[in-house]
Amino acid sequence: METPIRVGAVAYLNTKPLIERLPEFSSELSLSLELPSVLADQMACDELDVGLIPVVEYFRAQNYTIVPNIAIASRGPVLSVTLFSRVPWARIRTVALDIGSRTSAALTQVLLHRHGVTPQVQPLPMEMAPDQLDTDAVLLIGDRAMHACLPGHRYAYDLGEEWTDWTGLPFVFAVWAVRPGVDLRGVESALQQAKNYGREHVGGIAQREAARLGLDAGYVRRYLTNIIHYDLGPREQAGLERFAALTAELGLAPKGVGCEYYHSTHLVESHGW
Repeated sequence: METPIRVGAVAYLNTKPLIERLPEFSSELSLSLELPSVLADQMACDELDVGLIPVVEYFRAQNYTIVPNIAIASRGPVLSVTLFSRVPWARIRTVALDIGSRTSAALTQVLLHRHGVTPQVQPLPMEMAPDQLDTDAVLLIGDRAMHACLPGHRYAYDLGEEWTDWTGLPFVFAVWAVRPGVDLRGVESALQQAKNYGREHVGGIAQREAARLGLDAGYVRRYLTNIIHYDLGPREQAGLERFAALTAELGLAPKGVGCEYYHSTHLVESHGW
């Protein structure tokens, strides 16, 4: 029996429609859940074969491929990636970045640069309450961002909205990335099936996850249906390429990284990697 394809995904709410019953769609895979930043490290250390990783880590690796037509993206407000700030953008001098994030951390720095500031950056550990910090701003992502209020911070910038208002493009936060030399043995089809199943059963997912997170079920359903988008179409790809260029300009990722997509004959065509 062949070794299972090691698949890693994020445990956040916005991932649930992509992994709902995923192991049932293929006997070839094993699934584990982790923080986005941990998944990226596991991919780099050859502990995963395919991972739902932050897109900035796809840029940095330079040799992964992307499973087509699946992403975690926004086309405006995203609700689960928020920069809480005591002061307006142009006055931010210190910022704490959620350690669970790498794409959102890079997006924060891109947007700060757009406003002409380069603040001091420090990590925000998962176990630390964000309102204990004395930084001007703090980035929160995922379920933690959706619960946060931070009344001491006058501004709450939704980074998906900030990006789309600026560029006119969707923002892609994560993709299924495949390490070079990996034959998915049909697991890419299982990933597509799980996405389709999750979107068809989003009402049940929302009800279950709302109870787990202590959120309103209607709010969670609207979030998973209308706020988060799971396709990687032409406009999402354009947003991805724009973000790649901007992160490269700031030295946050290598220059000249393009988007290369996995397909079953890819192993033959790219054997020189």
